[in-house]
Amino acid sequence: MRVVIAEDLALLREGLIRILQTTGFEVIASVDNGPALTQALMTHRPDVAIVDVRLPPTFTDEGLRAAIAVRKRIPGLPIVVLSQYVEQLYARELMSDRAGAVGYLLKDRVMDVGQFVAAVRQVASGSTVMDPEVVSALLTHRATDPTLRTLSPREHEVLTLMAEGRSNAAIAARMFVTEKTVSKHISTIFTKLDLGLSQSHHRRVLAVLAYLEKPTETDKTASG
Repeated sequence: MRVVIAEDLALLREGLIRILQTTGFEVIASVDNGPALTQALMTHRPDVAIVDVRLPPTFTDEGLRAAIAVRKRIPGLPIVVLSQYVEQLYARELMSDRAGAVGYLLKDRVMDVGQFVAAVRQVASGSTVMDPEVVSALLTHRATDPTLRTLSPREHEVLTLMAEGRSNAAIAARMFVTEKTVSKHISTIFTKLDLGLSQSHHRRVLAVLAYLEKPTETDKTASG
């Protein structure tokens, strides 16, 4: 599996290269700034890219902007964005094209090599993987939404695990229930949120996250 890495911190960049190479990936390019990332993605068209949000020259959201711009030219290009902090706006913008194959992880997750590599593989296969802390922040942000408040605590838990990219089997194992029970919870969640059912796991996650990213009245007031 061919990977492009964009990270300006040399130590972390070399660490990512070593982790990926020892777990079966081929790192075809590693860069440390936004323009170089754009060029690498357009030239190599990798199976997945791992991108730091903040890159030179601006050190704001250069990496994210480059990734989003390239995905407009190469729809569905798998991108895993790494961030130092939970930034809801970045998570929403990454998901904005609803094409799937995206991940938003905190850099701390790299320390758990198995979890990190699994997330990269999921994104490369077309799934959506969100960091648990990012999902929690998104749900908290919309906690006053009357529709979300119709969900039971158990349904909230299932929704969170779905958004993290977990399969029904993984959710069942985490909650110590059967897959049939999980399926029932998911069906109820989609009904309450007025979302169409889908056979594709990452599509159902995108549907839920698309709902979560819709602006609340507070958002609308703030933007106005």
